[in-house]
Amino acid sequence: QVQLVESGGGLVQAGGSLRLSCAASGRTFSQHAMGWFRQAPGKEREFVAAIRWSGATYYANSVKGRFTISRDNAKNTVYLQMNSLQPEDTAVYYCAVDASARTVVTSTWAWDYWGQGTQVTVSS
Repeated sequence: QVQLVESGGGLVQAGGSLRLSCAASGRTFSQHAMGWFRQAPGKEREFVAAIRWSGATYYANSVKGRFTISRDNAKNTVYLQMNSLQPEDTAVYYCAVDASARTVVTSTWAWDYWGQGTQVTVSS
C-alpha cells in the first residue's frame, strides 16, 4: 500500500521560508516523477513543482525563482524549499507521484498517488 506523508507546513510571515518534505512508502519511486501541488480555499488544486527521476525540474511561473524542488531517492523523499513566501502562497500543499514514464504533466489527472496535504499559511 502506497503512502505519501507530507510534513513541514506551518505559519510564517511574509518573506519567510519553509521546507516541506514528503516521504513515500510501500513502493520505490526513484524512476518516477514526484511533485507538489497546492490548493487555496475556493480554488482548484494547482501545480507547483515537479522533479523527474533524471533530476529535471519544472516550476509554475508563480513560484519560479522562489521555490526549489529536490529529491533523495535513497530516502524515497521529495522536498520543497520555499523562500520569499507571500500571502498568496497560503494553501494546503500536496505531494504527488506520477507512476507512468511520461514527461511531466501539470494537470492533476496525470498523478497517481497523493499525500494528505500540509497547511502553509503566510501572514502579511
